[in-house]
Amino acid sequence: MKGDNLPSATDVVALYKNVGISQMRLFDPNPDALQALRGSQIDVSLGVKNEDIPQIASSQDYAESWFSNNVAPYVNDVIFEFITVGNEVIPGEYASYVAPAMQNLQSILDAQGLAGVTVTTVVSTAALGTSYPPSSGTFSTDITEVLNFLSHQASPLMVNVYPYFAYAADPANVPLDYALFTATGPVVQDGDLSYQNLFDAIIDAFYWAMENQGVTDVGVVVSETGWPSDGNGNFTTPELAATYNKNFVEHISKNATPKRPQAYVEGYLFAMFDENLKPPGVEQHFGLFKPSMEPVYSLFPIH
Repeated sequence: MKGDNLPSATDVVALYKNVGISQMRLFDPNPDALQALRGSQIDVSLGVKNEDIPQIASSQDYAESWFSNNVAPYVNDVIFEFITVGNEVIPGEYASYVAPAMQNLQSILDAQGLAGVTVTTVVSTAALGTSYPPSSGTFSTDITEVLNFLSHQASPLMVNVYPYFAYAADPANVPLDYALFTATGPVVQDGDLSYQNLFDAIIDAFYWAMENQGVTDVGVVVSETGWPSDGNGNFTTPELAATYNKNFVEHISKNATPKRPQAYVEGYLFAMFDENLKPPGVEQHFGLFKPSMEPVYSLFPIH
């Protein structure tokens, strides 16, 4: 939504339905978006703004107020799948507030009988201190309280996964085909496990990091992934972006990871639109669609 030329929420919801997208992630409770989502049958992942987390954590009354303003008015005709307490706040100044905030919101959901809504948080790979090889995965900070909450609730950890940034930062050592899911054989061998793509290796590093903290029963949902179509020369073309995103969708629809071959991984593509108010460069060019609602490249059949 960081653009001054984007279509209305009503038009965006219509576009979702037209191209058959059944899930939407909102980074914060935008009233126009929530209003437009009424009756849409689109599953919604609703974000708590990072700056609201300390108050939600320290005051049950504030948590009740947040819920009353942002969830309660819509709960009968918007399908809330996740409430995400913050985006990439671990590690960081708000990290210690995440678990208590999740608990306060969970208490409200329990009291309301809303068992279908899952409370979690979103982390980036910065939450990993070690990620290579995947079996060496460890967290860069103590997130025991968060993991214990997720384990107790049978909720997943949400993770932002961007092979693009790893490739762009070190193209000499990160092969393009390994980043794009196009390698034809194993690229990384980690004990008995073989990796043909960086995406799986990152997810498994999170699984290992959780197990290294004694938590074996928390899954992973990919809260963001994508590839920019412009902004960094020949690293960012519509063709590369289309290749990554198509392969990501196909991969998670058919495959789990080498470490947990039976564990289905749900995922969200970032982002719906190019955003002209983001910092210049790749950040402005992650959209699947232009603000005109014309596709940046062909990914979805238009119904």
